[in-house]
Amino acid sequence: MLTHPTVDQLVKLGLAGMARAFTEMQGNQSAAALDHAEWLALLLEREATERSNRQLVARLRHAKLRQRATIEDIDWRAPRGLDRALMQRLIAGDWIDAPHNLIIEGPTGVGKSWLACALANKACRDNRSVLYQRLPKLFAELALARGDGRHRKLMRRLGKVRLLVLDDWGLEPLAPEHRRDLLEIVEERYGNGATLITSQVPVDQWHVLIGEPTLADAILDRIVHNAHRLKLKGDSLRTRLASSPTPS
Repeated sequence: MLTHPTVDQLVKLGLAGMARAFTEMQGNQSAAALDHAEWLALLLEREATERSNRQLVARLRHAKLRQRATIEDIDWRAPRGLDRALMQRLIAGDWIDAPHNLIIEGPTGVGKSWLACALANKACRDNRSVLYQRLPKLFAELALARGDGRHRKLMRRLGKVRLLVLDDWGLEPLAPEHRRDLLEIVEERYGNGATLITSQVPVDQWHVLIGEPTLADAILDRIVHNAHRLKLKGDSLRTRLASSPTPS
């Protein structure tokens, strides 16, 4: 069999995974016992696996997650009131497809952002598009985009992903332009995509935080009424880790 021309043809057809598998199997004596159908099945499986891995890398790159967090690394023993049954349902991801929202609230340091990134990582692995944004930075970016003509493009990008993570909501009261931007984001996503919001501020204080009653009603109606809620509590995990004795 002409190995090199076959490999070259596979590469030209964009089947690099099959080409690599073909080369490896040519040098594997145990592959000689396989019939043509088994050879083809193994080549196709390799191609599918490599394509899936490349797509996952691309989704994670696009998501720009703040932390390298995974659901497998969740510390269920940490005393922060984590609802394990609810977390298992959230990990399954049906809420993203519904689409519903998720609010993770609690004091600083209890792992809100980490859990958000872990769930977002799982969504990427489940072939869902994700985008992570810190709200203070996003508002600044939208202000710049409004000045240089990118505002509409950026808003479309925020609107089309399956899961949008808005981290650090409520660090400061909203300016008028922030309210308008936030309303446009949640309006665009309502019924079209899931939004995950983390906040140190309890939800019952968000109306005051937004500031303008009419806009606050419109924004919260689109965020809260179909949202799952994780209420975390306890001391800062960062403080606990910093104060832990170093193993000898």
